[in-house]
Amino acid sequence: MSELKKPDCDSVVLSKFKLFAGFKEDELATLLSLSDCRTYQPGESIVTQGEQGLCMYVLIRGSVRVHFTDPATNRDVDLATLKEGDFFGELALVDDGPRSATVDALEETHVLRITRMVVGVLAGVQPAAAIHLLAAIGQCLVNRLRAGNQKYLDLILLGHKESAPSAS
Repeated sequence: MSELKKPDCDSVVLSKFKLFAGFKEDELATLLSLSDCRTYQPGESIVTQGEQGLCMYVLIRGSVRVHFTDPATNRDVDLATLKEGDFFGELALVDDGPRSATVDALEETHVLRITRMVVGVLAGVQPAAAIHLLAAIGQCLVNRLRAGNQKYLDLILLGHKESAPSAS
């Protein structure tokens, strides 16, 4: 892992992402000054399932594989492939729990790393920016929860159809 060169991690790039849509240029500049940018090579793990989460990551360039390994069977399951503008690890901003999945770089990947402390400092110096960031993360989490609920309901309904007696 190496530090990202400044031109690849700047307010012009970030302003194109939905997560930062409500930010003004000076707010993005403040966020960048508080955060750090990192580069990961293909196959390198950015976060590892089970480790304590300390920050969230925004994909600036590249793509990642999100996967879960069942500790009982060692079976590995792909959960998602994320690309530029996507983010992961956001639960670490509000919870000290372990990471629920591993995230590996699929290609050279540049990320912006945002810690809980960064959000706290941002709230002090640019309160509107912190509110925009947390609201955007919250909206994404709501969308993910709704999609997960729908999948859960679909599985329950599928199970009921298979166990229901047939009308003969």
